[in-house]
Amino acid sequence: MYIALIVILILAALILFSIIFMQAAPVFGGTISKKRRGELNRSKNFADGKFVNQIPTFMNMGLKENISTLRDFMKKGGHREPDAPIPVETYVLGNGEGGTRITWFGHSAFLMELDGKVILIDPMFGNVPSPFPMIGGRRYSSRLPIEIKDLPKIDIVLLSHNHYDHLDYGTILKIKNKVDQFITPLGVGTNLEKWGVTKEKISEHDWWDEVKVDNLKFVCTPARHFSGRSLLDRNSSLWCSWVINGQNSKIFFSGDSGYAPHFKEVGEKYGPFDVTLMECGQYDKRWAAIHMVPEESVQAHLDVKGKVMIPIHWGAFTLALHSWTDPVERASKAAKERGVVLATPRIGETVELDSFEYPSSFWWRVL
Repeated sequence: MYIALIVILILAALILFSIIFMQAAPVFGGTISKKRRGELNRSKNFADGKFVNQIPTFMNMGLKENISTLRDFMKKGGHREPDAPIPVETYVLGNGEGGTRITWFGHSAFLMELDGKVILIDPMFGNVPSPFPMIGGRRYSSRLPIEIKDLPKIDIVLLSHNHYDHLDYGTILKIKNKVDQFITPLGVGTNLEKWGVTKEKISEHDWWDEVKVDNLKFVCTPARHFSGRSLLDRNSSLWCSWVINGQNSKIFFSGDSGYAPHFKEVGEKYGPFDVTLMECGQYDKRWAAIHMVPEESVQAHLDVKGKVMIPIHWGAFTLALHSWTDPVERASKAAKERGVVLATPRIGETVELDSFEYPSSFWWRVL
């Protein structure tokens, strides 16, 4: 009895320490206040104190599944990361006079030049997608297409949700003084405020909200996913995809999402799109509801009525058990079978939307 009591007290102390640490350490982000939670409750996507998906979404991540996942990650093999750092092209800013330019920074991070604006999408430029630098797989490349200090002035940062591989504490600290405006789904701005971004720079939005910035229109559209940065904030902020409408170009960014009917809904309301940036990696049958497999990514591209698809959410980090090239190989095969134009830029390689030719090499096969 005495030993059991000691064990319980130790566990309780560890839990209490973890909670205090997560509330104090800035990397975990801000805590949504009671007043703000009341405001979020006005959203029809908010129920019983949490945001919810449009359709039932379950993840098989109970004790048994967590143990099996940990065991699988500890196994070696499977070519889950490249044998050597992958090559990166150096990014060169356009002159602002050309058409739409999209440059992939790996994973889901993009720099977009559109109608004279410079837009960063989910700018995770850190080395490890984790709150603890010693835990988590490191970035595949040894450098970024451009050093953060050399980035130009950023007109807009567009965020899809608050997970570490999309919203990075260190990156925000380094770019926040270069950015005019942060556009996020509901609740995500709390993290930015915690990190010193002024409220005036942040606008938060619910699904189907339309945001005008000069001649650009952004639409916060649904995704099938979840949010959270600590033990206590699961689904306390919203996740989303984005429609980006310029004067001459229309882009769809999927964010993180399982396959669901919202893709057809977006296509019917806002398609067709010149290009889709479509999630295509970090999948597993245990979390199939929140991350698409590549064949579903191609179908989602067709659902939103896309012209050219760029597969994203791969090429930077190992967050699942498949080989690091499996997403792009399967997407390439499915795209060929479905008659979909697939662009496969290297990290740092700019896709010019006005061009009739898009990067299509199998660069990952010759590393």
